[in-house]
Amino acid sequence: MIKPGKHVLAGLAVATLSVAGLSACGSLDESSGGGSSDVEAGSVDPTALKGVTVKVGSKEFDEQLVLGQLTLAMMKAAGADAVDETNTKGSTQAREKLIRGGSDVYWDYNGTGWINYLGHDKPILDSTKQTEATAKEDLAKNNLVWGPAAPFNNTYAFAVTEDFAKKTGVKTDSDMAAYIAKNPKSTVCVESEFAARPDGYPGFKKAYGITGGSLKSLGTGVVYTQTAKGACDFGEVFTTDGRIGNLKLQVLDDDKTFFPLYNGVLVERADFVKEHPEVQEVMKPLAEKLTTEVMQDLNTKVSAEGLPPAQVAQDFLKKEGFIK
Repeated sequence: MIKPGKHVLAGLAVATLSVAGLSACGSLDESSGGGSSDVEAGSVDPTALKGVTVKVGSKEFDEQLVLGQLTLAMMKAAGADAVDETNTKGSTQAREKLIRGGSDVYWDYNGTGWINYLGHDKPILDSTKQTEATAKEDLAKNNLVWGPAAPFNNTYAFAVTEDFAKKTGVKTDSDMAAYIAKNPKSTVCVESEFAARPDGYPGFKKAYGITGGSLKSLGTGVVYTQTAKGACDFGEVFTTDGRIGNLKLQVLDDDKTFFPLYNGVLVERADFVKEHPEVQEVMKPLAEKLTTEVMQDLNTKVSAEGLPPAQVAQDFLKKEGFIK
C-alpha cells in the first residue's frame, strides 16, 4: 500500500475538493437508523479496503445520519470492517471524536469548518475556494484532511408556501424585501439563534435593506410547520431539509449571496488518510452524486416519511449502482 507523505496529504486535502459545507455512539439498530444488512459490491471495488477497520462517525440530525449510513455501506462494500460510530450530538463533539480517534471519518460542512472551527468572520462565496481554504488551514493546524467534497449545499434560506409564491410573485430574497416594504406587518419566522447571529437575520436585513416586518422566534421544526400553515409569511429553513418538499414550501433565491456556503465534505485525520488513502477514492464517486436535490429527497424519506436512515442509504446506493 502506498503511504503518501505530508505534501501528498496536502494535495489530497485540496486537489480533490474541486467537485461541486458526544458522544452517544449509534449502532445499526432501530434507534440510530436501523437494521443492518449485508452489502454486496456493485460498482465499488470489493477489495479496495479489504482488512481495513473504518470507524464512521456523524452528527445527530437526519441528514448526518443518512450520510453516516451511506458511508458505512460504501466502506462495507469496499471490503472494510465498518464500525458504526454515528449519532454524536453536536458539531464540536463529533469533530473532537474524530480528532481523538473515536471515529476515522465523518461528514462536515465547509462553512462550518471555515467559520465555526477556524474562526473566520467572513465566508468565501465560492464553494471550491472555501473548501480549499478550509482544507489547507485545518490540515496545517489540526492534521485533518477535507475531501472529497459534494455539491450539495445545506445553507440557510427563506421559504414561502407555493401558494404564496404564486399569488405574490415572490421568488428571491430581494422580492421578499420588496414585499415586506409594501406589507410592513408581514410575519418573518426564524429560530432563536438565527434571530441574533450576525450571519443570520440581523445581517440579512442589512444586506437586503429590510426595515419592516414582524419577527417571530420559534423552534426549528415549528418554523416549517407554521410557514406551511400560513401563520408565517416567510420562514427560515435549511436548503436540504426534507420538510421543504413534504410541506410544499418554495425556497427563495439568495440573489445577493448573503448566506455562507455549507457544502458537505468528507473529513478524516491525516494519519488515517496516510494509512488508507483508498477511502477517499471509494467515496469520491458517491460524493459527486450528492446534489442539493438528492439530499432533499433522502432527508424527506427520513424526516417526513419516517424511514430508517440505513434503509434510505441502502436503497439509494442500490439505485445508483454502487452496491447490489
